[in-house]
Amino acid sequence: MSRHETAETLRQILAFCSEARGYTEGHSREQFGTDRKLQLTIERLIELIGEASSRLPEDFRARHQEVPWAKIIGMRNRINHGYDALDYDILWSVVEHELESLAHQVEAILSRKISA
Repeated sequence: MSRHETAETLRQILAFCSEARGYTEGHSREQFGTDRKLQLTIERLIELIGEASSRLPEDFRARHQEVPWAKIIGMRNRINHGYDALDYDILWSVVEHELESLAHQVEAILSRKISA
């Protein structure tokens, strides 16, 4: 994977983070719990973040251990393979508490021209 492709993947992760946070803005946890369309949207966006993360080269992820890549990819696998037993409290928590931090970490990597 070229640096350009890595940068593009990181920009996709940023976009997915922004979309997920935008979809939940103005909603409460209780509303999220009863809005099936919103649940499916958030499931898919978190799944896409994990899939994009898994496409980053292993050596890149190893150089950027400040990002919890294994947890992100694990969440994707859980959504994909354990879709029938998802904990929506966890998904809500990810959007409300983790995606902003992830976005900042990815932005910092991009600002360093990826090679750091």
